[in-house]
Amino acid sequence: MAVDRSYWGQLLWVGLGGFVGSAARFAVGGLVHRLAPMSTFPWGTLAVNVSGCLAIGFLSGLLEIRQLLGPSWRLFLMIGVLGGFTTFSSFAFETLGLLHASDMGRAVLNAAAQLVFGLAAAWVGYLGAQSL
Repeated sequence: MAVDRSYWGQLLWVGLGGFVGSAARFAVGGLVHRLAPMSTFPWGTLAVNVSGCLAIGFLSGLLEIRQLLGPSWRLFLMIGVLGGFTTFSSFAFETLGLLHASDMGRAVLNAAAQLVFGLAAAWVGYLGAQSL
């Protein structure tokens, strides 16, 4: 099966965006953990996921209306940067850690907060972009 050159260009855009998003996730998550050093709740992951949902909602709303960016920028930002920035795997791992520690209340709170705040942030971002 042959892979055309455009595939490799797309892969490069996504990979570069993933690098930026992952580095930003590390920085933001670390900052939040430093602000709440004694907390046993995974605030850093929640902050990253909710802000990522807000950003992807806003960006998708903006792109749908304005058609500002070409396909390469969309790959870079939507799949690369925001895909690398948000982290479902960390959310799952931290929730399992809470369950293993028999902290059912925090585990349920974390799962509910990720879902509710993530969806709300994506919706607010999308509506915000449409109102511009």
